[in-house]
Amino acid sequence: MTAVGQGRGGLIVVVGPSGAGKDSVMGFAARHFAYRPDILFVRRVITRPSDAGSEVHESVSTAEFEDMSRSGAFAVSWQAHGLSYGVPVEIADRVASGMTAIVNGSRAALPAIREAFGTIAVALVTADPAVLAKRLAERGRESEEDVLRRLTRQTPDIIAGPDVTVIDNSGRLDVAGQRFVALVERHCAALHHPA
Repeated sequence: MTAVGQGRGGLIVVVGPSGAGKDSVMGFAARHFAYRPDILFVRRVITRPSDAGSEVHESVSTAEFEDMSRSGAFAVSWQAHGLSYGVPVEIADRVASGMTAIVNGSRAALPAIREAFGTIAVALVTADPAVLAKRLAERGRESEEDVLRRLTRQTPDIIAGPDVTVIDNSGRLDVAGQRFVALVERHCAALHHPA
């Protein structure tokens, strides 16, 4: 696969364990950057009902997702937790044209995302294990067994990469949100004023 997004723009991938508050941190930043036409928050295609979870996404059936994948509708796609996720191919065009795109990703999918988009920035949103467990239980979407499985899921160690920024979201959302906003601003500044 070729790197489809190597232009003046860039991709920021938000990853982290379930319950870390990725959607909340991204929502904070989306409100902050609402006036910025050069920053795009990606709407993923997911095989999940549109009313499930806090993320606004395009809901499709498994068969629809497979048809879209075969027809080249995705710049990158992956499976996690029994669901399929896709980043629309037009996002690669937007990045290539100079936009900064921000997408909720997956730690396990980072190699495929890097292959598809070239150089990316990664925001790893984390929280204390006790906070994760409490948030997952409060969501009420999964059994206690499923929550434990999520918390113990083995994922690639991505913390060591030079393109990774760790954001602790164990406390107040505005603190983690401002750290993410600062990351996006640094990323945009670097794109327009490379060293």
